[in-house]
Parts: sequence; C-alpha cells; structure tokens
Amino acid sequence: MSSELAKKVRLIREAETSGRAEFCEIIGVAKKTLEGMEQTGRIPRGDLLERVCQTWPKYTLWLMTGKTDESCGQIDPKTEIARRENSLKAG
Repeated sequence: MSSELAKKVRLIREAETSGRAEFCEIIGVAKKTLEGMEQTGRIPRGDLLERVCQTWPKYTLWLMTGKTDESCGQIDPKTEIARRENSLKAG
C-alpha cells in the first residue's frame, strides 16, 4: 500500500532541493530512510514530517490535509514551481 504522505514528501523534495542527498542533509535524515520511503511508499515517521514542515512551513497545510490557502501562504509544490517559472520568464 503506497502512502500519500510519502508521495507528498517526494514532491516537496523535488520542488525544493536538487535531489535526495541535499534534502536529507537539510532535514537531517538518513538517505536510506528517504529512499526506502519513496521506493516502497512507506508512511513517513512523525519526526520526518515535523522536520519537513519546520523547514518548509508553506507546505504544512497541504502535506497534512491536501488543502492549500494561498492567502495564508499555504501552497503545494506545483504552485511553488509555477511561481519560479513565472519569475524566470518575467526576469
């Protein structure tokens, strides 16, 4: 059974870092832990989720509920990627 939380953590990783090694270094988790979670869909532990939310608080609502509220700064990774792409086009 694949975890929706594992998929969401991966989307955050892809939006915010250059890869697994950088993500693991930033949040302080073993690369094998992240690899296992992403490859098997294992449900992330609470401490990993807490570190992700502390590091990138803008994703907390989406990570935990699947909802966003841009007026409160709560977005999903797709919104962040779109913002960056629009910023590059405008610049």
